[in-house]
Amino acid sequence: MIKTDILIIGAGPTGLFAVFEAGLLKLKCHIIDALPQPGGQLSEIYPKKPIYDIPGFPDVLAGDLVDNLMNQIKSFEPGFTLGERAETIETLDDGSFIVTTNKGTRHHAPVIAIAGGLGSFEPRKPPLENIDFYEDRGVAYFIKNPEVYRDQRVVIAGGGDSALDWSIFLADVASEVTLVHRRNEFRGALDSVEKVQELKKLGKINLVTPAEITALHGTDKLEALSINRNGETAFLEADHFIPLFGLAPKLGPIADWGLEIEKNAIKVNNALDYQTNIPGIFAIGDVNTYPGKLKLILCGFHEATLMCQSAYQIVNPGKKYVMKYTTVSGVDGFDGSRKEAPKAVIKAIE
Repeated sequence: MIKTDILIIGAGPTGLFAVFEAGLLKLKCHIIDALPQPGGQLSEIYPKKPIYDIPGFPDVLAGDLVDNLMNQIKSFEPGFTLGERAETIETLDDGSFIVTTNKGTRHHAPVIAIAGGLGSFEPRKPPLENIDFYEDRGVAYFIKNPEVYRDQRVVIAGGGDSALDWSIFLADVASEVTLVHRRNEFRGALDSVEKVQELKKLGKINLVTPAEITALHGTDKLEALSINRNGETAFLEADHFIPLFGLAPKLGPIADWGLEIEKNAIKVNNALDYQTNIPGIFAIGDVNTYPGKLKLILCGFHEATLMCQSAYQIVNPGKKYVMKYTTVSGVDGFDGSRKEAPKAVIKAIE
């Protein structure tokens, strides 16, 4: 059983910033996310795309923003349960909650903050017969450990940043990398497209366009694929197939937790603290809805800040908290670190 003060569901930017605000209040956080790494959409879908509306940053790459948020919360030592989806919830007699993931990991906390962005992201699967059979038998939708593909024959399908980036990375890991895309044009960072072009010329990436995977073959595990290119079908031997067609947002099992739902979003009280209809459960960021809601990262940061103030009262009933600006109080990490402004020097001028 993992015990914490605030259990955050969703490791996107709003969930990560909530860790910082909670840390200022001496509240410990643990985060659950179905994706294999923190960052949500920013890490999984567009890590190399610039964001222009983060205060203080004229522009910042999505992946860099995640790195900055992770660095900001490092001293507060949050726990992570990654690659698992929050599945069921149980309310105890004292009002606290136990949340169990689809892999059986149990978490206990008096406060839950749902920061799941647009919901639990599920991979967009290509419509191939028996693809479910080959999952974990050669077919994967995320790359958790690149070493799995060491000296293996890998086929990647897709035309975005993820497909390009992983093709480049695995070119030095796998024995053979084939990138298949249904168009000749790729939607990705220019440097990534140029890098793939260079690796193709060097013979380190096989580029097959315009083409589509039409069938998977293998008795107990994936052994080969059929590829349709210009109306002709080719047979390609492969050990792994990684379709990277993006993610589809779904509210998932949280929709069955008894929360008030409106148009696939969780209704909250925006007049105070973004609490849901269940006391002790909050929803912050793109996953919530209320009159005037704007789905912006900076709005999620604001919602996370107010949520943590109410969470403090739940975790510490009757205890008064006096807010101080970090310029005055500094920041004390749970790891013993401290950040503070330099002390004023008192010295006479002669």
